Amino acid sequence: MLQAIVEWSVRQRFVVVILAVALLGAGFYATHHAALDVFPEFTPPQVIVQTEAPGLSAAEVEQLVTTPVETAISGLPRFEVSRSQSIQGLSVVTLIFRSGTDVYRARQMVAERLAELTGKLPVGVKAPRVAPLTAATGRLLTAGFTSDKLSPIELRDRIQWQLRPRLLGVEGVASVTIFGGGVKQYQVQIIPDYLAARGLTVTDVLDAARMSGGIRGAGFIEQPGQRLTLRVEGQVRSPEELGEAVVVASAGTPVRLRDVAVVTEAPEPKFGDATVNGTPGVLIVVAKQYEGDAYEITRRVEAEIERMRPALEQEGIVYHPALFRQANFIDAAVGSVTHALLIGAGLVVVVLVLFLFNLRIAFISLTAIPLSLLGAISVLWAFGISLNTLTLGGLAIAVGEVVDDAIIDVENIYRRLRENALLDRPRPAAEVVLSASMEVRGAVVYATFMVVLVFLPVFFLSGLQGRLFAPLGYAYVLAVLVSLVVALTVTPALSMLLLPGTKGATEPPFVRWLQAAYEWVLRRLDREVALVMTVVALLLAASVWAMAGFGGEFLPELKENHFVVHMRGLPGTSLQQSLASGGQVTKALRQNPAVRSVAQAAGRAELGEDTWGVEYSEFEVDLNQLDPEEYEQFETFLRSSLADRAGYTFEMLPFLSERIKETLSGTTATMAIKVIGDDFGSLDRTADEVARVLEGVPGHADVRVEAKTGSPELVVRIRPQDAAHHGLRTSAVLDAVSTAYQGASVGQVYDRNRVIDVSVLLEPTARTDPQRVAELWLNTPAGRVQLKQVADVFLSDGRFLVAHENGLRRQVVTCNVRGRDVESFAAEVERRVKALPATPGVTVAVTGEHEARRAAEREILLLGGAAGLGVVLLLGMALRSFRALVLVMANLPFALIGGVAAVYMAGGVLDVGALIGFVTLFGITVRNGLMMVSHWQHLHDVDGMPWGAELVIRGAKDRLAPVLMTALVTGLGLLPIAVGSGEPGKEVEGPMAQVILGGLVTSTALNLLVLPMLFRRFGYALPE
Repeated sequence: MLQAIVEWSVRQRFVVVILAVALLGAGFYATHHAALDVFPEFTPPQVIVQTEAPGLSAAEVEQLVTTPVETAISGLPRFEVSRSQSIQGLSVVTLIFRSGTDVYRARQMVAERLAELTGKLPVGVKAPRVAPLTAATGRLLTAGFTSDKLSPIELRDRIQWQLRPRLLGVEGVASVTIFGGGVKQYQVQIIPDYLAARGLTVTDVLDAARMSGGIRGAGFIEQPGQRLTLRVEGQVRSPEELGEAVVVASAGTPVRLRDVAVVTEAPEPKFGDATVNGTPGVLIVVAKQYEGDAYEITRRVEAEIERMRPALEQEGIVYHPALFRQANFIDAAVGSVTHALLIGAGLVVVVLVLFLFNLRIAFISLTAIPLSLLGAISVLWAFGISLNTLTLGGLAIAVGEVVDDAIIDVENIYRRLRENALLDRPRPAAEVVLSASMEVRGAVVYATFMVVLVFLPVFFLSGLQGRLFAPLGYAYVLAVLVSLVVALTVTPALSMLLLPGTKGATEPPFVRWLQAAYEWVLRRLDREVALVMTVVALLLAASVWAMAGFGGEFLPELKENHFVVHMRGLPGTSLQQSLASGGQVTKALRQNPAVRSVAQAAGRAELGEDTWGVEYSEFEVDLNQLDPEEYEQFETFLRSSLADRAGYTFEMLPFLSERIKETLSGTTATMAIKVIGDDFGSLDRTADEVARVLEGVPGHADVRVEAKTGSPELVVRIRPQDAAHHGLRTSAVLDAVSTAYQGASVGQVYDRNRVIDVSVLLEPTARTDPQRVAELWLNTPAGRVQLKQVADVFLSDGRFLVAHENGLRRQVVTCNVRGRDVESFAAEVERRVKALPATPGVTVAVTGEHEARRAAEREILLLGGAAGLGVVLLLGMALRSFRALVLVMANLPFALIGGVAAVYMAGGVLDVGALIGFVTLFGITVRNGLMMVSHWQHLHDVDGMPWGAELVIRGAKDRLAPVLMTALVTGLGLLPIAVGSGEPGKEVEGPMAQVILGGLVTSTALNLLVLPMLFRRFGYALPE
């Protein structure tokens, strides 16, 4: 079959060339239209359910909202784990499904279960809603708006009702979340003294406000000749109109709302706020839809904002673009990888010209690079796989390998054509091209399939590591397979077009010099075989010893030129204090010239997915373009600037690193020790013990126990007997207190596309005095009583947050690792935590990055073993000799030496990228050994040379140029990635490239120097 393909390509060479040009065109089209992203989607399918429960404490939200929601949606097909957080007024339940689950089907199943909760949740709790579907890295853009002319309410109004609808209409946008400003309400702010003077209560005001206006359908009037639609206009249109509503008529004089309250336009009570470079403002956070094109959607959103910008500026609104912009990292990362790819390709050109000394041959070989890479991109695009740093990294790693098949093929064709030209009766050129191509074709095909086979374990990795690295594997394997197709078709066709005029020229000068030097070295080393083998054995032993001491981590930290800084205050810290402290942080950070902008989001946004209290702030710290050294210096500055700020703890991470950590453990820390049980006291005590253990482990940083108690509360505990004595129902008391301090929504005002709530609550000064809560007046059948007459009012503390995992209460102790590898730190933590005395009903689980790395290591070893067995079978089929198979496999320890040396020089830490690098390296190494041994077999079986030293030396010299060329082009193609592993976009592929490059150096050297000696001594018994 292979011969038929090559023979057809030689005969129909013009057709092959036309098809190759068409493939280039398709590749350019796919490259232009493929989606660009930072990473492939690496989170498992998940559904987030949010339920607003205004006024309820965290404990009440847990009991009355979160637990019923968790119960309703438990037991769904392919459901894996649930995590929930209950805070004051909000429940968020995150459901994670197994990999491969259709996320749209999962959302449908969740929605169906939630429908069963209708009418079963407490009065006042809003219906549970499924949050918009976004990716883990779906946050595309954060932009800011400030104004010296508009009030916070007016600024928020412009952004919420003018800009936000336009952005939600942009194709690919899933959500636009707004922080800061003031949400406009028409508020009836009750003045307690005025109420008392007129003998009224909160309930009276509430009823009056509720009846002040509305919208009703009034039907129609039917006449013989026409029908008139009856429209009733009773909606209040301003706070002044609302203030005219009558509360009660006293002695013929009506008491209006404006007589007992301030009726005004005011902001609703805030859950959070925002600043831009220290100035109060509004932030918008734009998230893309699931599987959307991050780069293209960002471009559309920015274009839409630019179209709105003149109108906003006319109103005095200042636009602060790209406070966070994921596309910046895409630009830097993709540009960096593309630059490395181009440099690698350029180095490949230099090597080919130097070794082949023939521009035609170099051109034929080089065609494999664009054809293979663009062919792979076309397939990726056809299957909807985005171009991201991992897929581009796979192509960059393959850039040197895709030319290997073509080099081996064209070099052999060129050499056979030269030999044919020296014959008295030369054979036809087509026959020479075909036979020369088939001479190496079997070995090339087997070698290529071996490279593919050893990479297959990457496709079957589970969890986040599989979702992250599988696209890299797709790109790499596709490029290698397309290069094989090119070598089978395009290379023979171009050789037939460009090389038949080759005369009986000698080898290129550089190659002749190399061959002469190589023969001298081989003969010299052959006399020192014992010494050589001793050195190799010592190097191998040193490598095994070094590997035993390597540390481990999941991934290196990504360099994004952007930091997300988390600031946590003590429970009970006010929003104003968080903003004031955030202003100090902003001022300190902006003193560094590397900082481009700082934006603070304090608390949480309405309908946001995060369960943050007002004591929490998140800063978007965007940097100017920094080189790796400047980046390290700024990171040191950042940590020192935020250290020792009383009452606050800080964490700082690049955005993508944070997303990866949160996917692995549910927190933004490197390690999360989860304490799971049912009793709060036991959970807290165990968590404190775990925290003390962590603080005793060298390398710990930022040890933090999730907030427990300490959130100040003012408790109103109703005395049922006293309430009954005054004729009060408990619900009436609850409603009055909720209205006074939470605010009661009594209607909406519709103004163009705006919806404005009408709310009743106490005036601001009354709501800031805890002493006045007990003096709240209540209506009774016999008159009025104060709250203190039917309830106890006292200070206490409670839990700010209650977390669950799979329905059980969970306490978390988080920790980062600094100055030590994660794997050894995790092993010591596990050992010490296991030694803690067991607490009945409590389980402790150490989770984090180390779990993913261990899983990847186990799976790579297990699946790599299976792939290795497949490689052995392919080698047996190709070589038909056990001894030859063993000799080829001897290249594996040769490669191990260099790979281990590369890891050692890079710091002695094995991450998942480096492990995959070893897998790739072993495939490349076996390939080179196969090419050498198969040629020795060909010299004996086909050319008839007798076994002996001359056969070995002749075969080694023949294969010197192709082996060196393939090794050099592969190595030099990887060199830019290996050298720039700390640059954006190369952090993941860098360790992989370093391992391959290091192993390639030693395996090539030992393959050329040691393998001939082994073959001369152990290869003679090979059957003919």
